[in-house]
Amino acid sequence: MIDRDFLPPPTRRIRLADLEGENRALREQLAAFKRDAQHNQEILQSFHERELALLSADSLPTLLNTLTDGLRRSFRVDELSVVIVDAEYDIRQLLVHAGSRVESYPEVRFVEDIGELSPIYNRLTGPLLGPWVPYEHSGLFTRTDLRSVALLPMERRGMLTGSLNFGSRDPERFTRSHASDFLSRMANVGAVCLENAVNRERLVLSGLTDALTELYNRRYLTRRLEEELARAQRHAQPLSCLFIDVDHFKRINDTFGHAAGDEVLRELAARLRGHLRPSDVAVRFGGEEFALLLPQTALREAGRIAERIRGMVSSEPVRTRAGLIPVTVSIGVAQARPELGQRRDAIGNALLAAADAAMYQAKEQGRDCVVLDRGGVDGRSAEAFGPAPG
Repeated sequence: MIDRDFLPPPTRRIRLADLEGENRALREQLAAFKRDAQHNQEILQSFHERELALLSADSLPTLLNTLTDGLRRSFRVDELSVVIVDAEYDIRQLLVHAGSRVESYPEVRFVEDIGELSPIYNRLTGPLLGPWVPYEHSGLFTRTDLRSVALLPMERRGMLTGSLNFGSRDPERFTRSHASDFLSRMANVGAVCLENAVNRERLVLSGLTDALTELYNRRYLTRRLEEELARAQRHAQPLSCLFIDVDHFKRINDTFGHAAGDEVLRELAARLRGHLRPSDVAVRFGGEEFALLLPQTALREAGRIAERIRGMVSSEPVRTRAGLIPVTVSIGVAQARPELGQRRDAIGNALLAAADAAMYQAKEQGRDCVVLDRGGVDGRSAEAFGPAPG
């Protein structure tokens, strides 16, 4: 028989049960806090690693790869895009100078005026997270099945220099209620790294540029020729070279003065830049000689380009402070079709020598003409191309 005096009163039993329930709830809450803390620590670590990767990028191409492929993998988003303001086409040119191509970065969009890309930039003063709006976001992403986006402005000195954009098919991935401090910080780090990478490329380029004409110098040609020959080998494509020499340049200096001669060279460099594709390379080889590399261009097409250049130069005299100076040029053209396994240094030397020899043949044939060389690279004879003065 149970002695009821030893049993706790009913109210005490209820209180103990309540305390046990409260303790279970507190333990569950603490476990949730711990999971959240671990999750936040993982997020913080991920952001830290991404920032270190951005800060460690040692070139403009490496930085763009980190901003695109690296961030997309880290954050596992369905689409990522980077918008970069490049009003003067400067960054795109630097990218080419670094041995890369704009087309290699489909997720990067260079724009002259960021406001024309999407109306949302007119009010983008901070991170903007929320639902996908086709009218505002279709210019920033290629996918049409996105449901939420995060637009992160990249700013330097109070100016919008671009944006980092994430897109997700999950409508809850990016919402207005989400904190955006880490995302904003990463976008700002990206903006600083982009500015540093651009400045670094400019410093490198300054040592590879001719001060008078602002074209590349011979040192740059040596480096770029190796890269273009490697690309031609991989893709089984031709690479053509033009050697251009100003006719009777000594006579120009003797008649009009060396200052006028410098003006002639600067004007010719400007005209060459205006007639070349972004992938072409224009170099002041030395004195009054220029060299052009034309990737993915066969000999006959290079000859037509050379003829257009010759006609462009001779059709209009150069205006200098000493007066109008008629100018003509002689151009030699050669082509290489390097095969895998061939030594690129030997092919490069043969290509330059062939173009140079064709240029001297143009001089011998009366100047102001184009000669296609078929002896220096593939063993055939030279061919005149275009008119020569009588």
